[in-house]
Amino acid sequence: MKMGNDKQIVGRAEVSHLVRSFYSKVRQHERLGPIFNSIVDDWEVHLERLTDFWEMVLLNTGPGAGKFNPVPVHKEVDRAVHHELDQAHFGNWLELWFRTIDENFDGETAAYAKEHARKMAHILFFRIMEGRKI
Repeated sequence: MKMGNDKQIVGRAEVSHLVRSFYSKVRQHERLGPIFNSIVDDWEVHLERLTDFWEMVLLNTGPGAGKFNPVPVHKEVDRAVHHELDQAHFGNWLELWFRTIDENFDGETAAYAKEHARKMAHILFFRIMEGRKI
């Protein structure tokens, strides 16, 4: 679903735009919105933290290097929503992430953002399911 965009992700400004555009969709999503809006107390802090994370992942720069382990945070979210996270939630998240990238960016880093998110979603889902059995 290319929109003919040739804008590349080259710095923090683009990563921030991606994160903020994406989470504006998440917050309005019928399934994801209620979860995120009930968990996140301060959206500005959350968006900056996520920008740090994705800047580290996509550009190998920024204040996030080596600081993030998303597994415990997502296990806690699952507990907070009474273990109701399911594979469809991760599918919804990926669909919005891919759409946001396609609407705004192109190039190798944009493709890597999709690849990394897909792998991360699978790992997080399986680690959450694994954690429920304990």
